[in-house]
Amino acid sequence: MPHFRKDCSTKEKKARRTLGNRLDNVISIRISDQEKRNLERLIKRSSKSVSEVMREALELWSYKQRALFSE
Repeated sequence: MPHFRKDCSTKEKKARRTLGNRLDNVISIRISDQEKRNLERLIKRSSKSVSEVMREALELWSYKQRALFSE
């Protein structure tokens, strides 16, 4: 099964590590074939990695949840 990983340059990887922002936690999810195709399209259009897209999705969902429960 192919991975969606976008290759980062060595410089980008080192910058991420030196910022104290080490990303050591891994979350695994199961998605349908259609969801996978949609995610692949997003990745191509945005030039972002799957991880970046999923982090943004989590951030947006969290923001919406906070707004919903603070009303």
